[in-house]
Amino acid sequence: MNQTPLFTNDAVVLGILMLSIGLIFYTSHRKKGFWHKFYKVVPVLLMCYLIPAIFNSLNIISDSSSQLYFVASRYFLPASLVLMTLSIDLKAIKNLGFKALIMFLTGTIGIVIGGPIAILIISIFSPETVGGAGADAIWRGLSTLAGSWIGGGANQAAMLEIFQYNPEKYGAMVLVDIVVANVWLAIVLLGIGRSDKIDKWLQADNSAIEELKENVSNYTKSVSRFPELKDYIIMLALAFVAVGFSHWASEYISEFLLSNFELFSDKTSALASFSSTFFWMITIATAIGVSLSFTKAKSYEGTGASKIGGVFIYFLVATIGMKMDLKAVFENPGLLLVGLLWMGIHAALLIIVAKLIKAPYFFLAVGSQANVGGAASAPIVASAFHPSLTSVGVLLAVFGYVVGTYAALGCTILMEISSNL
Repeated sequence: MNQTPLFTNDAVVLGILMLSIGLIFYTSHRKKGFWHKFYKVVPVLLMCYLIPAIFNSLNIISDSSSQLYFVASRYFLPASLVLMTLSIDLKAIKNLGFKALIMFLTGTIGIVIGGPIAILIISIFSPETVGGAGADAIWRGLSTLAGSWIGGGANQAAMLEIFQYNPEKYGAMVLVDIVVANVWLAIVLLGIGRSDKIDKWLQADNSAIEELKENVSNYTKSVSRFPELKDYIIMLALAFVAVGFSHWASEYISEFLLSNFELFSDKTSALASFSSTFFWMITIATAIGVSLSFTKAKSYEGTGASKIGGVFIYFLVATIGMKMDLKAVFENPGLLLVGLLWMGIHAALLIIVAKLIKAPYFFLAVGSQANVGGAASAPIVASAFHPSLTSVGVLLAVFGYVVGTYAALGCTILMEISSNL
């Protein structure tokens, strides 16, 4: 039974999170000593994720009694997408080539085959862990993980509706989803700090990525000027007007689809994902940011648009960290082992393919998170490499929504077959 955390007032929790982020950034900019060496190994973004996770594990704060993640994901995330795509270079993104899509699809295949392989391996020494019959069959529950790890929450709900897993036992699957996905996110973030070494090992050609980063950096320098108060007001106005519009439009589109097309209102339909207001909110906010890049608004990159977007992203990361209870890793070792093995197969396949096609770590990391984390974390991982790359994460996450239900259905069929062997 969950205990009430020490602090439940969101104003206090907000203060704790901002204090954590502030101290992390303060220590990360030390020029010498312990902290200088520490942050050469551990990325700042990972620390912004882990510190709240530790506070949550110690029951000091908790996502279960806080609305901050909702605020960050629904308000700050779309605002950051607008601000970080103001300076987007669509031609340069096109020049990134096919490797980004290949790594995304590899990640999808890794999830599809990882589930049934994990079941086969675990059944050798612990058949009861992956057994069960009827509504209690573990493969039915694992179908919800496939939906979540390829598409997102809407796809996860679709799998629960289609395969009718026992609702009383569904909580254990949610736990596995959160723990395994967050452990993998932490590993991905850790790799960002060593991406140069990883790229060298992969023999990756990341010249297109570097060219894109350089183009954006050069553009930022060319329009750079000392920001005035009106610049900040206008940038925030652009961002949050876009947030307001994306919320209004996403609700309208979702309601229209649900009211006029049975396929979208049927939770067992592969198209049900497209009735998600979150999906449309992210898509519309990104489209607004891209549209603004063709206007004079693009020059606001010179007054720090992407930096403000970065502030929102780091706060979002901290609220995601609040979801991670490190103690939960040991609560259901059998199912967690299935999830970890499953994610390990996903990771191994990504590494093998990246090595074969010499894809940069950026494509591996973002391709994976576009599947496993979706629109909430793929842009975070992409922006950790450079703000100009944020839109790549969003675009791949949209692909995740598109293929999520179809791929999860295929994965579940294979898991059912594996369970009956």
